[in-house]
Amino acid sequence: MPGPKKLDPSSSPRALLGAELRHRREAAGLSQEDLGAPLFVSGSFIGQLESGTRRMQSDQAEKLDEVLGAGGFFVRNCAAVSKSKYPDHFAEAAEAERQATTIKEYAPLLIPGLLQTEAYARAVFRAYQPTATEDVIDELVAARLERGQLLADPTTPLFWAVLDEAALRRLAGGLRVMAEALRHIEHLARRHRVIVQVLPFSAGAHMALEGPLKLMSFADAPPLAYLQGLGTGQLRDDPAPVRQHELTYDLVAASALSPEASLALIASAAEDYDHEDQHL
Repeated sequence: MPGPKKLDPSSSPRALLGAELRHRREAAGLSQEDLGAPLFVSGSFIGQLESGTRRMQSDQAEKLDEVLGAGGFFVRNCAAVSKSKYPDHFAEAAEAERQATTIKEYAPLLIPGLLQTEAYARAVFRAYQPTATEDVIDELVAARLERGQLLADPTTPLFWAVLDEAALRRLAGGLRVMAEALRHIEHLARRHRVIVQVLPFSAGAHMALEGPLKLMSFADAPPLAYLQGLGTGQLRDDPAPVRQHELTYDLVAASALSPEASLALIASAAEDYDHEDQHL
């Protein structure tokens, strides 16, 4: 089995915290399970803190200072790690995305955030917050586009999305915005940066009808599942539920069109939007 990933403490506050946690745990002669017991968390959760895939909470920092005799180090640094440009319910999932080697996402209504164009993201955020100032919308759009830079790396993470046909047909931002958004997805897929499938309306009922699903796997930590609702989100690491969510995704993908047929449908929908726009 490969050893734990070498962390670069200078790369981010979270990496610093994770590296220090691993150092102090090993110096104390504790396993991840040993350290997790007084925090009432699993050993895998401690591993996720050490690898930077989970965000340390203030009460956990207090207990770690106590158990490891850290003299307040974790409490002092936990605040910096907890700061995020994302909503509280999504902040931890956004951080986990940055560490993931593979991201799989089922999107029932909207184009996934990692695949959104600026104009599409702006239309979505304006719909979410119709009375927000332009400055607020600008900040939200900038944060979403920054997330999208994960795909600037030519190979990592592997991103595999299953888009419900509703995400292609829902007119967000107008005809031109939709045409541009779909061509952006087509471009990423045709240069083999992402895998995209479309779940057509003809597929009927399926296991993920209750909402979106994101699965993330890591080089040195257990997989995570992120479930999102209206203004809420839950990051799950319990092995049994995660396996169930993985099965759900696999069955949805099996019911979807092939990548080739999906690209053809995406390209056709983009052409339809362009054609409608030209004849207005």
